[in-house]
Amino acid sequence: MTDSPEQKPAARGRVRRLLGRIIPPLRWWILPVCVLVGGAGGTAYGVLVTPRYAATSYVVAVPGKDSPPGAALGFAQAYGRIATSDSAIAYARVAAGIPARALRRQVSTETSPDSPMIAITGTAKRPSAAADIANAVADAVFVSSNQVAKSTGVRLLSFAQAIPPTEPVSPSPPISAAVGVCAGGLLGGLVLLVRPRRRPRPAGAAVPAPAGAGDAAARERV
Repeated sequence: MTDSPEQKPAARGRVRRLLGRIIPPLRWWILPVCVLVGGAGGTAYGVLVTPRYAATSYVVAVPGKDSPPGAALGFAQAYGRIATSDSAIAYARVAAGIPARALRRQVSTETSPDSPMIAITGTAKRPSAAADIANAVADAVFVSSNQVAKSTGVRLLSFAQAIPPTEPVSPSPPISAAVGVCAGGLLGGLVLLVRPRRRPRPAGAAVPAPAGAGDAAARERV
């Protein structure tokens, strides 16, 4: 037994209404799925990635007897920039025990506009290696700067040597998981915001009456 032509549009309308009730709730599953995926990815990153350690050594610029106090601040800025130069890296790589290219990636410097202090930070997979890198580069800057101390009127002093850290600077698994959850929630929210909206159905246009019927009614009234 086949459906009549009148029954087919009605059946299609029921299917559309049923899908309209099911699909919108399914779209909201995007948010929790993204949160779960982000949390799983962050946890995996925190567990699988090798922890990184950082150690910092400090040197301070001191002006000579005949030098103005502001000279130490200016030379501290300059020595902070040359701490990662080719000459300093070539001198420090022997004490650090790693190639120059790797040493350049694992050391960074920081200076302050208000203090003649230079912070030299080394990073590595082992705490002792991080301290060795920071101290090796600090020694290289110390030696190179004091060789020209008579002409510059400023010399460097070792303020504090780096010691092996006890805690890694890389995020722990709980922190990585929290970051992943936040990132997944943000991504899921953006997907929900930019998803295409359902367009409202246009109102059905009024069908005009047949012309013959109107003329017949007019003749009857006459």
